[in-house]
Amino acid sequence: MAKAEETQGSGFDTIKLAVAVGLLVVGVLGFYWYADESLLFRVLGLLAVALVAIGIVFTTALGQSLAGFLKESRTEVRKMVWPTRAEATQTTLIVIVVVILVGIFLWLLDMLLAWGVRMFIGTGG
Repeated sequence: MAKAEETQGSGFDTIKLAVAVGLLVVGVLGFYWYADESLLFRVLGLLAVALVAIGIVFTTALGQSLAGFLKESRTEVRKMVWPTRAEATQTTLIVIVVVILVGIFLWLLDMLLAWGVRMFIGTGG
């Protein structure tokens, strides 16, 4: 019984998604069709069409799952512990020092390998 309702909802959801995509296509085409009009009005019209399309998408099962995901993501971001300014500064300085040290090491390694290749092929003195 639930399977039949789920299938009907899925078919109707597909139609809604197609309508939303169609609206976006019409909005973009309208944006370029009315190139003689003010850019402000064209952008506002495109945004209005996009908001209607997003509203239609959020009425589908896919949109509802996306909304749930976004809510859960926001909850998880609120649980994060952000570093203090001092911790961020110390970490940044450590990264800068390590990058400089690795750069110097790679430069010296390049010089050594270049010297070895020159000696091997006989162009170095």
